[in-house]
Amino acid sequence: MSGHVIERKPITIVVDAMGGDHAPEEVVAAACALSLEAAGEPASEPRAGSRPATGKPSGDKSATEKPEARSDGGEPLHLLLVGDAPRLSGLLMKQRYDAERISIHHASQVITMDESPREALIQKPDSSIAVAARLCAEGRASALVSAGNTGAAVLSCVQHWKRLPGIRRCALAAVYPTEVRRGEKDDPFSLILDVGATLDATADDLVSFAVMGAAYASRISKNPRPKVALLSNGAEAGKGPKEVVAAHARLKELRGLHFIGNVEGVDIPRGVADVVICSGFVGNVVLKMLEGVSETVVRLAHYAYKEKLMWRAGLAMLSGGIGKLKDLTDWKQYGGAPLLGFDHLMIKAHGRSSAHAVQNAIKVAAKTVHTGLVPEISRALGDLAKVDSRAPSKDADKAPEAPKSHGDS
Repeated sequence: MSGHVIERKPITIVVDAMGGDHAPEEVVAAACALSLEAAGEPASEPRAGSRPATGKPSGDKSATEKPEARSDGGEPLHLLLVGDAPRLSGLLMKQRYDAERISIHHASQVITMDESPREALIQKPDSSIAVAARLCAEGRASALVSAGNTGAAVLSCVQHWKRLPGIRRCALAAVYPTEVRRGEKDDPFSLILDVGATLDATADDLVSFAVMGAAYASRISKNPRPKVALLSNGAEAGKGPKEVVAAHARLKELRGLHFIGNVEGVDIPRGVADVVICSGFVGNVVLKMLEGVSETVVRLAHYAYKEKLMWRAGLAMLSGGIGKLKDLTDWKQYGGAPLLGFDHLMIKAHGRSSAHAVQNAIKVAAKTVHTGLVPEISRALGDLAKVDSRAPSKDADKAPEAPKSHGDS
């Protein structure tokens, strides 16, 4: 019996193939692994240069029978790699991949991690990150992934993309593990934003961050009513800088947003809130501290293992739990930080991302497209505008500042 086959439009993710400490080798390895994943190839730990060159998946399936690489929603996934085309082609020739799922767009310049974002974008208009953002704006791709210079990535989006109505400044969001499980996915992660895009957020910015963060948690973490809180130095409504106090007064009046008030730093890993709101300066400090704590715990365990036989025996008994804890606190598993506030979405991967981390970042990007995250954020901001009749800030049209480049954020 023949059935009617509904063809789904592919989701195209544009990837800054030259961005990151290990680019382009690890980026290409990630793309190749993803193109093969649906064909049953092991793709959990892709490594650059580890596969023979075939240009298509291995196995007995013919070209007409092979399954397509797909997003979480079942749509075929296409990856557009932007960078030095001869170099990228050479790397692809050393690996096995599905040639129908990967294409290359040439960009002649690269912005390194230590360059000044604004100056570099002026001097290098054909840089891989600038070209990637432009391709999104032209409709060639639905989302962008980069592990490169954070400031250059954000400013490229600012230059080429449109801000959503009601958004003055964008926000980078990041997930972190907590004690609490939430949502239908039993997700142990909470969201914190901003973590570096808007260093000196106003009350208006903090309110819009809260709305965008709640929409992200609802769509991506499948948490229908996420608890939203402001990060401050006390739980009382009057605690914190004037921007936080003013944002608190506005957020508690918003219907449809589950605002629980202020939380302190100690409440972050406890999972008191599902979405934590703060300025980019504060958020970046918190994020780096959380990363440092997880790395220190692992190093202390290694030290204890070598120090005493009794400790070694105890750690051996706990090895399974320690392994799970390491995985839970490993930033490589998270994918990356979504940049929220534009008509397209960027996932900013860690500057030290391996192929596995880049692969997860691309998966998150595809998921945001499939779940309709940007339209949902736009709808939520529209609802905010309906209940907030105040005039926009006098600097509403002011261009966002250049975020400081955190090469490993």
